[in-house]
Amino acid sequence: MANIVGIDLGTTFSALAVLNAIGRPEIIPNCEGERLTPSAIFFDEDNPGVIRVGIEAVNSRHLNAQRSVRWIKRHMGQTDYLKEIDGKKWTAVELSGLILKKLKQDCSREHGEIHDAVISVPAHFDEIRRKATMDAGTSIGLNVIGIVNEPVAAALYYATTRDVSGKVLVYDLGGGTFDVTIMNVQGHQMDIICSQGDHALGGVDFDAKVLEILERMYKEALNAELISCDEDRAKYEDEAEDIKKALSRRALAKKMLYGSAGSMRAKVTREMFEDAISAHLARTDILVEVALDEAGLKPTDIDKVLLVGGSTRIPAVQDRLKKMFGTEPENAVNVDECVALGAALHAGLTVLREHPDSVPAGIAGGLRDIQLVDVCNHSYGTICAPIDKRTGRRIVENRIILKKNTPLPCEASQIFYTLSEGQAAVEVTVTQGEDTAPEYVNKIATNRLELPPERQAERPIKVTYSYDLNQRMHCSFEDVESKRLLEVDLCLDQKAQAPESGEPQEAGQLDSFKVQ
Repeated sequence: MANIVGIDLGTTFSALAVLNAIGRPEIIPNCEGERLTPSAIFFDEDNPGVIRVGIEAVNSRHLNAQRSVRWIKRHMGQTDYLKEIDGKKWTAVELSGLILKKLKQDCSREHGEIHDAVISVPAHFDEIRRKATMDAGTSIGLNVIGIVNEPVAAALYYATTRDVSGKVLVYDLGGGTFDVTIMNVQGHQMDIICSQGDHALGGVDFDAKVLEILERMYKEALNAELISCDEDRAKYEDEAEDIKKALSRRALAKKMLYGSAGSMRAKVTREMFEDAISAHLARTDILVEVALDEAGLKPTDIDKVLLVGGSTRIPAVQDRLKKMFGTEPENAVNVDECVALGAALHAGLTVLREHPDSVPAGIAGGLRDIQLVDVCNHSYGTICAPIDKRTGRRIVENRIILKKNTPLPCEASQIFYTLSEGQAAVEVTVTQGEDTAPEYVNKIATNRLELPPERQAERPIKVTYSYDLNQRMHCSFEDVESKRLLEVDLCLDQKAQAPESGEPQEAGQLDSFKVQ
């Protein structure tokens, strides 16, 4: 059979792993011989049609920053993001596909065909971003058999290579995102309890703080601006990243700065750096506390803290965790590679579950005792118009159908009712979020269910949401009496299936349905 592959599509670096003949995951180096590939793209101006991905793209961005792309993961799911190069407008999905294409091509040279793959995503990615990630894979010919949350993938690898048991907290601070996941682990049995996170908090933000320090130093010393063009900024963004990494190894980092007023030697201390990123680290503390509260746990209930992501090498991160939990966090595996390695294990488990006869005996034997129970990382609902018991008036609210942290696979249904006599259609909205107020949740899909003519009011509509083991969600809206059925698989363009009459209206203006 073709290779079973797991891919970590990261903000700053990406990696690909395959399962070997006995079901153990192995990182596959790229054609430059590196185990990690920078998630960077450069469109060569001297050779139209040549697109460089990886370390060549990082080095080339200093020559023409306008033709380079980095940190594209932060734009996943943003339909209004476009990068125009030579008259072509590239979406975040297409650009991410270029990174995946390099990983696929480089692995195929040494290991043969790559077809089925699981791609990792931050645990707190919403459905739009998850779908965009899958689309990036399918756009370059991958059969994306599933999506796995990054901390879950990392925990899979930890649990299969180290002695990990009890209540485990996975602290995943990468280049662009932060996740904290709490789970029960007993041997190779892993049950996810809950996750929290921020898809715009990570090492890139720490680099930006170092760059602010360098700019301020230059301004104070020479009364001039350090950065005068995009190429300068690209150069010093990389310098800031180097300083950040250096300060994880020693207390002082030095750099020569070259600006419009001449050169100067800059000295950045670890104390300066930690002070600059303190607000970001405080944000991670808050999210850890929220996750503990959601799980009904205290810090002393956590048996082990596992580190994932390159930014966990920052001493201040480890010091804060030690202070919070009273024990040293564990980084016994490569924090840059464990997500890809775990994603490969997840891919193997997916194929073994869905097509057991296609999995070689050696791989099957290596995977058979691993058990994983994941959960919904968000709540999913719909907009309805019930009667307020206090006022007797209709209000517009978000009604949750699938609750956050429900074990996967799961399915839930609720009955709603049409509002008015002769109502011709129901405007249905799929929401994501925990609040009952529509303005505080994400509306991730909108559609329209046509109804039979001349209907009485208050006729039942059955709404069913299901979420499978591969992180795929399906929604159905059924008019119970006529059996008319609308099925919705979430799409990137939230307005793609809006009413033909024009733009979607505000929720309070729609002919929707009520709940009893």
